[in-house]
Amino acid sequence: MDPDATGPDGLTDLSVPAGNEQPGQPGHGGIATDSPSGPGGEAEPIASPSTRRRNRWILEWGIVFLVAITVAVGIRTYVLSTYYIPSASMEPTLMVNDRILVDKLSYRFDSIHRGDIVVFAKPGDFSDGPGVNDLVKRVIGLPGDQVSSQDNQVFIDGKPLSEPWLPAGDYTTGIRPQTVPSGQLFVMGDNRNDSADSRVFGTIPKSLVVGRAIVRIWPLSRFHIF
Repeated sequence: MDPDATGPDGLTDLSVPAGNEQPGQPGHGGIATDSPSGPGGEAEPIASPSTRRRNRWILEWGIVFLVAITVAVGIRTYVLSTYYIPSASMEPTLMVNDRILVDKLSYRFDSIHRGDIVVFAKPGDFSDGPGVNDLVKRVIGLPGDQVSSQDNQVFIDGKPLSEPWLPAGDYTTGIRPQTVPSGQLFVMGDNRNDSADSRVFGTIPKSLVVGRAIVRIWPLSRFHIF
């Protein structure tokens, strides 16, 4: 989803403007003079102070712009990114067309936890519609967990899982008893009756995880930190 960009390698010392020194004419030291130097005694044109200031301003702001673009692309690629929600699989936590901010960096230093809302690349040949390359679900089972559904709810290692994120009266079915393999995750949508998740495509490799949803930023009326 994200492009790369590069900025300038260094800064140019602009404190002394370059002069019009002619090769072979000693004593000018790079400072332009008013003495005739061209054919017929005509003086060479000298840039006015206002022109030099304008050129310097353009160069400085050009460098600032390139650095800003580089930083923005770097943040989007490696630190934070925004996503919109295209389906109802995470309702009511995330509604269609909600915008979320995803932290791409924290899992480099911390573990994935049960209950985290994660964005991940779609696994294998699974398709959730044209143009959809990433999915958003909630982590239910961690490596080594024994996951199953019973009495309309999720069980982990034979114990019912508390899921405060589900609406009252919602229920879960369709999880065949299984152990989550090493390096894998069992993920599900909060809208259990309308979610294609690990009950359909199986567990997913941790390597597919892009990051963790940390904030719902749009609409503003539903702003929420997860």
